[in-house]
Order: sequence, then C-alpha cells, then structure tokens
Amino acid sequence: MQSWLTRGLPSAGIFAGPAAWLVSTQANYALAPWSCAHRFPVITLLAAVLVAVSLAGSFSSWCAYRWSPEADETTVPAPDGSRAASLDSPEGGRPHRLIAAIGVLVSLLFAVVVALHGVAGLVFSGCER
Repeated sequence: MQSWLTRGLPSAGIFAGPAAWLVSTQANYALAPWSCAHRFPVITLLAAVLVAVSLAGSFSSWCAYRWSPEADETTVPAPDGSRAASLDSPEGGRPHRLIAAIGVLVSLLFAVVVALHGVAGLVFSGCER
C-alpha cells in the first residue's frame, strides 16, 4: 500500500477527472428538485467533494510522473555497464510518464469543470423554470 501511495498511478487522473464530471453532471440534474424543495446547496457541496476526487487523481498521476525507478530487479544492464529499464517494464518507459502527464492535465481540466458546476449551484437555486 505504501508503494502505491508513493509511486502513484499514471492513469488515475485520466479516470478520476471524467468520472467526477460524470457524477457531477448526473447529480446536478437529479438533485435539482430536492435542492429546490429543501433550500439546501447540496449541488455545491457535492461539487466540492468531486473536485477533491478529481484533484486526488491528478495528484496520483503527478506522483507517478515524478517517480523514477531505482536500479533494482526491473532494470537490466546496458551494454556500457549502466542500468537501463527493461522493455516490458511499465515503470521505466516514456509511455508511463506520458500517460501520467496526460492524467494530470485531464484531471485538472475536469476539476475546473466540476468547480464551475458548483459555482452554478450557488447562483441558481434549482427552482428556476
């Protein structure tokens, strides 16, 4: 578990951001009548939680982007005597870092979108017709 937290997941942001946006969009439509009836800003509170989920995915992808593998069993000796990552190692290659960078950016983008949904929940009460 500690290794997962320190290394991060490269694709966490790719999945967490859009999933938070999906839940936010569906919940905004489903909770609008309830928000109108009870006069409670549930959409804004839900948006704050979902922004945190999206930012957690972004943080996990950022940790994966920053993490570089040590010379251990996942590396093989190069012809010049240095250590090189094996070709089948998911930790050592450029695709790992590319997916992690895309995950950071995608998750940040969707965090902004969900935050805008939350701000709209502050402006509109849900009782507009």
